Amino acid sequence: MELRGKQKSYLKSQAHHLQPIFQVGKGGLNEQLIHQIGEALEKRELIKINLLQNTEENAQDVAVTLEQELNCQVVQIIGRVLVVFKPSSQEKNQKISVAVKKV
Repeated sequence: MELRGKQKSYLKSQAHHLQPIFQVGKGGLNEQLIHQIGEALEKRELIKINLLQNTEENAQDVAVTLEQELNCQVVQIIGRVLVVFKPSSQEKNQKISVAVKKV
Protein backbone atom coordinates (compact mmCIF):
# COMPACT_ATOMS: atom_id res chain seq x y z
CA MET A 1 0.00 0.00 0.00
CA GLU A 2 1.67 3.18 -1.22
CA LEU A 3 0.71 6.19 0.89
CA ARG A 4 -0.52 9.42 -0.66
CA GLY A 5 0.32 12.87 0.71
CA LYS A 6 -2.88 13.29 2.71
CA GLN A 7 -2.48 9.82 4.20
CA LYS A 8 1.07 10.62 5.30
CA SER A 9 -0.13 13.88 6.85
CA TYR A 10 -2.82 11.99 8.76
CA LEU A 11 -0.27 9.45 10.05
CA LYS A 12 2.10 12.24 11.10
CA SER A 13 -0.70 13.84 13.11
CA GLN A 14 -1.52 10.50 14.75
CA ALA A 15 2.15 9.88 15.60
CA HIS A 16 2.72 13.31 17.10
CA HIS A 17 1.75 12.29 20.63
CA LEU A 18 3.44 8.85 20.52
CA GLN A 19 6.59 8.12 22.48
CA PRO A 20 9.37 6.08 20.82
CA ILE A 21 9.03 2.44 21.89
CA PHE A 22 12.29 1.22 20.36
CA GLN A 23 15.78 2.62 20.69
CA VAL A 24 18.62 1.70 18.37
CA GLY A 25 21.83 1.92 20.38
CA LYS A 26 25.45 0.96 19.89
CA GLY A 27 24.41 -2.62 19.04
CA GLY A 28 22.86 -1.26 15.86
CA LEU A 29 19.88 -2.62 13.98
CA ASN A 30 20.18 -6.40 14.40
CA GLU A 31 17.90 -9.21 13.32
CA GLN A 32 16.30 -9.60 16.75
CA LEU A 33 15.42 -5.89 16.96
CA ILE A 34 13.93 -5.99 13.45
CA HIS A 35 11.79 -8.97 14.50
CA GLN A 36 10.55 -7.15 17.62
CA ILE A 37 9.75 -4.03 15.59
CA GLY A 38 7.76 -6.21 13.17
CA GLU A 39 5.72 -7.69 16.04
CA ALA A 40 5.03 -4.23 17.48
CA LEU A 41 3.89 -2.98 14.06
CA GLU A 42 1.52 -5.95 13.81
CA LYS A 43 -0.16 -4.89 17.06
CA ARG A 44 0.04 -1.08 16.87
CA GLU A 45 0.44 -0.28 13.13
CA LEU A 46 2.14 3.05 13.89
CA ILE A 47 5.28 3.38 16.06
CA LYS A 48 8.23 5.65 16.65
CA ILE A 49 11.84 4.47 16.75
CA ASN A 50 14.60 6.54 18.33
CA LEU A 51 18.27 6.37 17.29
CA LEU A 52 20.49 6.99 20.28
CA GLN A 53 23.58 9.17 19.97
CA ASN A 54 25.96 6.28 20.59
CA THR A 55 24.78 4.34 17.53
CA GLU A 56 26.74 4.12 14.30
CA GLU A 57 23.50 3.84 12.32
CA ASN A 58 22.21 6.58 10.05
CA ALA A 59 18.46 7.36 10.16
CA GLN A 60 18.14 7.07 6.37
CA ASP A 61 19.91 3.68 6.33
CA VAL A 62 17.70 2.36 9.13
CA ALA A 63 14.62 3.52 7.22
CA VAL A 64 15.70 1.68 4.06
CA THR A 65 16.54 -1.49 6.01
CA LEU A 66 13.18 -1.53 7.83
CA GLU A 67 11.25 -0.93 4.60
CA GLN A 68 13.04 -3.85 2.90
CA GLU A 69 12.93 -6.30 5.82
CA LEU A 70 9.43 -5.63 7.16
CA ASN A 71 7.64 -4.32 4.07
CA CYS A 72 6.58 -1.27 6.08
CA GLN A 73 6.68 2.44 5.28
CA VAL A 74 8.70 5.09 7.04
CA VAL A 75 6.27 8.00 7.14
CA GLN A 76 8.62 10.60 8.59
CA ILE A 77 12.18 11.09 9.78
CA ILE A 78 12.76 13.92 12.24
CA GLY A 79 16.41 14.09 13.22
CA ARG A 80 17.02 10.73 14.89
CA VAL A 81 13.37 9.67 15.24
CA LEU A 82 11.56 7.54 12.67
CA VAL A 83 7.79 7.19 12.35
CA VAL A 84 6.98 3.76 10.90
CA PHE A 85 3.62 2.47 9.61
CA LYS A 86 2.49 -0.97 8.50
CA PRO A 87 -1.14 -2.12 8.23
CA SER A 88 -1.88 -5.04 10.53
CA SER A 89 -2.90 -8.38 9.04
CA GLN A 90 -5.29 -9.05 11.96
CA GLU A 91 -8.65 -7.29 11.82
CA LYS A 92 -8.81 -6.66 15.57
CA ASN A 93 -5.62 -4.55 15.33
CA GLN A 94 -6.69 -2.55 12.28
CA LYS A 95 -7.65 0.82 13.72
CA ILE A 96 -5.26 3.24 12.07
CA SER A 97 -5.11 1.49 8.69
CA VAL A 98 -8.90 1.63 8.33
CA ALA A 99 -8.83 5.38 8.98
CA VAL A 100 -5.93 5.82 6.53
CA LYS A 101 -7.90 4.14 3.74
CA LYS A 102 -10.74 6.63 4.27
CA VAL A 103 -8.40 9.65 3.97
